[in-house]
Amino acid sequence: MKVQLFVSPGGYFAERWTKGSSMPHLGLLYIAAVLEKEGHEIRIVPADILKLNWNQIAEEIRTFKADIIGVTSTTENRFQSFDLIKLAKKEHPEALTVMGGPHASMAAEDCLAHIPDLDIVVKGEGEETMRELCRALEGDGGKETLSSIAGISYRKDEKIHTNPIRLPIKDLDTIPRPAYHLIPFETYNFRFEVPGRGQLPAVNMMSSRGCPFNCNFCATPINWGRLVRMRSAENIIDEIEFLINEYGVKVIFFFDDTFNTNPKRVHAICDLIIERKLDIFFKCDVRIDLIDKPLLVKMKEAGLFHLSFGIEAGSERVRNQVVNKKIEVDDFHHLVEWCNELDIIPNAFFIFSHPTETWEEAQESIKIIEQYKDKIEASVAILHIYPGTPLEKTAKEMGVLPENFTWTKKYRSGIITLPAAQGDVPLFIDQLTWAQVSELVFRWSLSRGQVSIFRKIPRILTNIRSLGDIRRYTIMAFVYSKLKLKKIFKK
Repeated sequence: MKVQLFVSPGGYFAERWTKGSSMPHLGLLYIAAVLEKEGHEIRIVPADILKLNWNQIAEEIRTFKADIIGVTSTTENRFQSFDLIKLAKKEHPEALTVMGGPHASMAAEDCLAHIPDLDIVVKGEGEETMRELCRALEGDGGKETLSSIAGISYRKDEKIHTNPIRLPIKDLDTIPRPAYHLIPFETYNFRFEVPGRGQLPAVNMMSSRGCPFNCNFCATPINWGRLVRMRSAENIIDEIEFLINEYGVKVIFFFDDTFNTNPKRVHAICDLIIERKLDIFFKCDVRIDLIDKPLLVKMKEAGLFHLSFGIEAGSERVRNQVVNKKIEVDDFHHLVEWCNELDIIPNAFFIFSHPTETWEEAQESIKIIEQYKDKIEASVAILHIYPGTPLEKTAKEMGVLPENFTWTKKYRSGIITLPAAQGDVPLFIDQLTWAQVSELVFRWSLSRGQVSIFRKIPRILTNIRSLGDIRRYTIMAFVYSKLKLKKIFKK
């Protein structure tokens, strides 16, 4: 069969990964590797990296004439993924249109109910599901056998059907390496600044899937599962050597939700890097209460230069009772101290405007950021609502999202989004006023000695859709000016 897999022109990853470069889409590359091994003809079209316009995408669809056209989706860029599905059906009506990725996985029925050009949604891991789908379409039963394929939702006789979930792949070592040869690897130009070495070529890698924890805003435990499945240390190191030799990679970004879920495995990975004398640097995301100083020392010796971790909120009540993070702030203080001692860049994640979070509690977060302004990188966001998460349920219960809300409509009165700054995703605003949220964001930005508001003004202007948007941006401009003047006069 011929299978065409698309990333929309808007890209896949968050804005911070799209400044002149981007990461390869591992989900599509894994699916492509599995299907190619089955003998299917695969074409991956990263429209974002290739800078294709809609006419060029249409030509790609008409020329290849795929049996299956797949489009991946995130909530931030979902509307362009929807548009691509509609274009695919228009240009090649005979093709089966399939959508996957985090957004479609978590909002499958919503997508199918409102996008008639979409035939199937693949939920969660796509490798085995797409393999079975191709086999079913090649067989005598064709589309009539869809009911037997686990992990999909589909439309039949004007009704939406959702099959049983697919059990996660237990042994990740059995999955072929991502099909990097099917993409213009050099065009991605994905790089990281490594202290003392400058900008080095990088690639993202997943060494595990799943997360055992259950933060209220996160879709990972639902989408990937709470049972963490891990690739073996040998399998990971073999792929790193392959990437070094074939693509000149110097930096690995372990794209796991929690790289150190099993500290013993991290020790094993680092031991092999050291033993094989690999000239590689790496960065990863960890959970702060699962790491100790000896492990961090080993990771540094193996090439760790940048470590990210979520604290989410300075308030213990918000962090542990509302977010369900279940970590102590002392672990944060210790980890920052160790990172500074070992010359590892610590990057801490904070989120503003949690459910029931008061102004006093929110300031506990910004005070930590300001206290450590010279010792950490702090990444912040206003709380986003994603489909299928506990937070989405809370948002509907509290009226932040209406009960009849659909993710397929671009704008709805009363729902706050900031596409130019935070992606086109509803923001959760509860106890804090917009002026208070703005103050938190700008105090964070000013603590870093920079504010990117002016760079975003053209995008802000093109994304204004209502008087409410004008009011919010006006408040933000006023708060920014007030804080900037206050900082100037302090000097």
